[in-house]
Amino acid sequence: MQIIWDAPESEHWTTSARCHDVSTTPPVLAAELALAWADIQRHHPELPDLAAPESLIGESSSACGAELSFERLLHEAVHGIAAARGIRDTSRAGRYHNRRFLAIAEELGLDHADEPHPSSGFSLVALNPEARRRYRPTIERLTRALKAHSAATATDTARSFRGPAARHGSSGGGVRVKAVCDCGRNVRVVPSVLAQAPIVCGGCGKPFRIPEVAAVG
Repeated sequence: MQIIWDAPESEHWTTSARCHDVSTTPPVLAAELALAWADIQRHHPELPDLAAPESLIGESSSACGAELSFERLLHEAVHGIAAARGIRDTSRAGRYHNRRFLAIAEELGLDHADEPHPSSGFSLVALNPEARRRYRPTIERLTRALKAHSAATATDTARSFRGPAARHGSSGGGVRVKAVCDCGRNVRVVPSVLAQAPIVCGGCGKPFRIPEVAAVG
């Protein structure tokens, strides 16, 4: 999975602690992820903004944890801070998480009690008790949003045909295609995810787009 970071900003979102009804639509779940990310930023101001929270919905990575949760979000924040500091925290195409990753993870309240895994290193970190207390309201809120989204997705899957990608276990719920930006960078995305909101390139600040393919006559 490739996460796109915006440059760090001097001001971050402020949020209300009041609870309200959580929608089951992906755009609103993306907003809940953004609010949780903002909570992490309040404790770690150097953390860059996450340009596309919706890119996490439906994604999976065995190296970073397959299930989307606040713990997984905090894991991604470790990578964000490493990127902001110019630290190479992984190797082997991003799979092996090294001790530099672990050092930042410990700053954010994630522990890894065991020896490193032979292939993924220190990737499977877990919230320590202090971090769990610090983020408790945010964890509970995001958990409710994720449960509501999972319930809605399960209902939709039971009633509709989603194509071969879903049948064969595609983590994004559809076929990924290449999206490009004007500076030449590209990412692989599911078109429906890109349609929900722009995904902005952290290099040039312009949105990624799916090139039009000319029909062959």
